[in-house]
Amino acid sequence: MVGLVHPYTGQPISSKQLSEEVAVPTVMGVRATHMDGVASGLTPERLAHILKQASLGNARDYLTLAEEMEERYLHYASQVQTRRLAIEGVTPAVESPKGYPTEIVDAVHELVDDPNLLDAIGALTDGIAKGYSVVEPIWEYERKRLRPVALKWRDPRFFQFDRLSLSELRLAVDGNLDGVPIEKPTFIVHMPRSKTGIPLRRGFARAATWAFILQSFALKDWAAFAEIYGIPMRVGKYHAGASATDKKALLRAVASIANDAAAIIPQGMELEFIEAQGSKGEAVFGGLLDYLDKQVSKLVVGQTMTADDGSSQAQAKIHDKVRLDITQADCRQLSNTLNRDLIPWFVSLNFGPQDVYPKVTLPVAEPEDIKELTEAVARLVPFGLKVGQKQMRAKIGLSEPDDDDEMLSPAAPAPARAAEDAQAEDPPPAPPGKAARYAPHGGG
Repeated sequence: MVGLVHPYTGQPISSKQLSEEVAVPTVMGVRATHMDGVASGLTPERLAHILKQASLGNARDYLTLAEEMEERYLHYASQVQTRRLAIEGVTPAVESPKGYPTEIVDAVHELVDDPNLLDAIGALTDGIAKGYSVVEPIWEYERKRLRPVALKWRDPRFFQFDRLSLSELRLAVDGNLDGVPIEKPTFIVHMPRSKTGIPLRRGFARAATWAFILQSFALKDWAAFAEIYGIPMRVGKYHAGASATDKKALLRAVASIANDAAAIIPQGMELEFIEAQGSKGEAVFGGLLDYLDKQVSKLVVGQTMTADDGSSQAQAKIHDKVRLDITQADCRQLSNTLNRDLIPWFVSLNFGPQDVYPKVTLPVAEPEDIKELTEAVARLVPFGLKVGQKQMRAKIGLSEPDDDDEMLSPAAPAPARAAEDAQAEDPPPAPPGKAARYAPHGGG
């Protein structure tokens, strides 16, 4: 057993410090979040104040709003999920220098294949929207190694940034407006770079807040519009000699007919329904909501063709390459986080500090047009191009056949067709007249 030391500084580390939980939630105080709420009754003035405070480091309301937007704005939630799942769908791989100790590489492979780490990778993608995401490893000895037996996602509202640079993450505590430095050496902090600037201004949730408040107003107004114009206006007519009781009965009938679709009125009175022309509501409110949704799609996934209706398959394939670039960048940044905050720590704590460490990658393969590939190979092989079967099987997703598998082969030609082909190869017999004409003459 080697001593526990810091992978970068070589300073000793206490195993007790690694196993304790630091950023735990509390019932009351700055790390109690179950009572927070911002979205209800949000106004443009209030939103502007929230964003300004977030840029100054007071981000609790902003982070709460970013969470609520994923619950209230359905299109935004869908696009955020699409981008995050694109990262979670990538299988992690391990790269190590040639000749690196096999024992260390195998241990890193075991760590990367742990379902806890795969779940933590999904939790870290939350930082793409909010600007940062934090996972706290809980280290314990298990199977003869010190490993993170739990990787717990921590609410970003449990932390805050220093007031000077707004880049040093600190733990939020009661009675200290600046927070306290995080003493536990191992924290996985993912701060993706969707744009340059301080972490609190990098997440796309900041830009999406304006679309959220506009669609909230538009949806509310459209609902009121539909309530007014969706139900015909009811007009009750009573005769000149109607009593006060008759008038009240008519009013009750007019008021309740929209819900009950039935009413009784005194004889001699009338009910008239006036249809309202409210067809322009969809063009106004629906057009605004559609515009906002498209802007959110561009903001989150980088395009609208595969996110919204009205695009052809060819257009969607072209624009899907933009999303691919974003996914590759997201995976590269997340890999850098893991290679900084987890892999060196795991290797150093179990095998001692190393000059270089294995690296975790999230490789995103570019999609290939299988039809175009196979047609190109079929055209070039007759000209002498050599292509390995193993490589082609990998490209088109086919495995190596087993010895007892029934092999596919070209179909044999039909009998009738074979007979026609045989007749075409033999020269046709000459007509009788022409044969006698060209026959040699006998005798003198």
